[in-house]
Amino acid sequence: MEKTKCEDEKKRLEKELEAIKQQPRQWKPGLTLKGHTSWSTGVAFSPDNKQIASGSFDRTIRLWDVAKGTHRVLSSHTSIVYGVAFSPDGKQLASASQDGTVRLWDFAKDTYRVLSGHTSNVIDVVFSTNGKQLASASYDNTLRLWDVAKGTHRVLNGHTSIVHGVALSRDGKQLASASQDATVRLWDVDKGTHRVLNGHTSVVYDVAFSPDGKQLASASQDATVRLWDVGKGTHRVLNGHTSIVYGVAFSPDGKQLASASFDRTIRLWDVAKGTETQVLKGHTDSVLRIAFSPDEKLLASTSYDNTVRLWEAI
Repeated sequence: MEKTKCEDEKKRLEKELEAIKQQPRQWKPGLTLKGHTSWSTGVAFSPDNKQIASGSFDRTIRLWDVAKGTHRVLSSHTSIVYGVAFSPDGKQLASASQDGTVRLWDFAKDTYRVLSGHTSNVIDVVFSTNGKQLASASYDNTLRLWDVAKGTHRVLNGHTSIVHGVALSRDGKQLASASQDATVRLWDVDKGTHRVLNGHTSVVYDVAFSPDGKQLASASQDATVRLWDVGKGTHRVLNGHTSIVYGVAFSPDGKQLASASFDRTIRLWDVAKGTETQVLKGHTDSVLRIAFSPDEKLLASTSYDNTVRLWEAI
């Protein structure tokens, strides 16, 4: 009898624990990182979770120590720095700038290389999972795929206006792009061909692949987030923001999606259900980009309020 009671209690506790695990992760305010003298733009975590890189209208990149909140400045770009991305091994940082260049920063050597090719502002950059390729998006309506070692590139043409955002699937086979032409495009990296995903009614600013590559999130001026089925091309609409949605990011486990908006909020979404689970308030101006740390313990967001804010998992 006693044994049966213990077994029943064990089962009950296991069910409660499983129910807790299924609950969407909640977040609370963490450090506010101050240093930029103008709007902060792109943001990225290093693979070891120890550093954050942020770009800014002040023409600098700041490398932040996550634990201490201190930073150092990388100066070289001659205009606004938009997107930033760490290489998978954490040894390099790529930055995209209004000066029309992509720069590759080598931390060990404390040097950088300039990747020239775009004919206008470069807005976004992303590394492939193996670190061998880099994709960039530009005001010149093109995407460029760079060979990191050689510095050579090929051009992907298709968009009819500014390309604001770019993402690569984890397997490196697909690239997604977001554009002023109100479309999302899915590219076959090897062939250079693409298909068009229509649905947004205005400018699309950002795209992000789910970790398994089966879904794609997009952020738009139409105040919506859209979740696309990559295989079928169909989508769900996530409503909640009251102004432009500028950034999206999937959690590393793929269960949550974060979106950043000009309504000054960050919203968390349950990917499976398509429901809003939390609204984060704290920025005093438009929120631009957002990133999850690889260990899922932190979120980082940038804003027109010049700060980078950290949000801690509860």
